[in-house]
Amino acid sequence: MTENELSYAIVGSAIELHKTIGPGLLESAYENALAYELRLKGFEVKQQVPMPFLYKDVKQEVGYRIDLIVENSVIIEVKSVEALASVHYSQTLTYLKLSGLKLALLINFNCHTIKDNIHRIVNNL
Repeated sequence: MTENELSYAIVGSAIELHKTIGPGLLESAYENALAYELRLKGFEVKQQVPMPFLYKDVKQEVGYRIDLIVENSVIIEVKSVEALASVHYSQTLTYLKLSGLKLALLINFNCHTIKDNIHRIVNNL
């Protein structure tokens, strides 16, 4: 699958999840439920993937973790906040750059309408 085809499937799973349980839960609940939903559909999903970075050729292990990586291709950053802030977009783009992947989805589940709270972020390698 291409990143676009995969993201289409992920968006469908996120919408299904939001329709089923709605807003108001912790990010960890949405992350686990979304990972479960995607695995049910046969996708490989990694959770809480450590993301070190290099500074002056020294690997820095500072606790950054990517919420989900699907099929080693698409990052999913899960949020459950009143409103996304610019730092959420910056964080997701940084994860893309550090991982070398091309596409991420930033999803805020704490909302009335989820379709307006799913954002595609592209790494222009």
